[in-house]
Amino acid sequence: MKTFTTSRGTRIQQIAGGRSNVFLVSGPSYRLLVDTGPQYKGTRLTGMLQNKAGGKVDGLLLTHTHFDHAGNARLVKETFGCEVFVHRSEKAFLFSGDCPLPAGTNVFTKLLINAFGEIASKKVRYPTCTAETLIDDQYSFSDKGLNAIALHTPGHSCGSLSLLVDQEIVLAGDTLFGIFPGNCFPPFGDNITQLAESWEKLLSTGATLFLPSHGWPVSRKTIEKNLNKLKL
Repeated sequence: MKTFTTSRGTRIQQIAGGRSNVFLVSGPSYRLLVDTGPQYKGTRLTGMLQNKAGGKVDGLLLTHTHFDHAGNARLVKETFGCEVFVHRSEKAFLFSGDCPLPAGTNVFTKLLINAFGEIASKKVRYPTCTAETLIDDQYSFSDKGLNAIALHTPGHSCGSLSLLVDQEIVLAGDTLFGIFPGNCFPPFGDNITQLAESWEKLLSTGATLFLPSHGWPVSRKTIEKNLNKLKL
């Protein structure tokens, strides 16, 4: 798995990949897990964290509460006793384990959601979990010794969050996708206008590298190009 290190020495490890990326952000004394992947990868995830983090996870930030990001939130919380952070608007989804699937953003995904969305949503429920800290517009982890800020970046979902680390690297959740070269537009999303505004917010941070939850790193140039297309 890949490791990214900022100029200030903060380490970001890709703990799990494949269908959904999971990242561990490690500062001098605080370790923050970002997302958990789908439920069926729970045992593998906790095993990797025991190995990579020595069994120490202080916090869990959920970029949003869809099943492929929050599926193991309860397992991680119970295993490591960590504090859970989520956007206030998605607190109830996490507590119920039942988050609505997002709308499609292209012809194919729109047809997919229209045809199978209701059936699929019943099959992707996950164990319920409570969150200790609810985030609104932003949340700083500086008091925990981690130079990182969680930013509200809605569009894919109402409570989507991104994490800015050392003003250099952004963990973007599903606000960006990195599956197709040169294209960071998510195939699913509830509000395209909000998504474009969130891209502008991420660019305004000055970060140079963006790590999505699906696919590979995305550059500023790719975001700028896709943002211009949305504005046409």
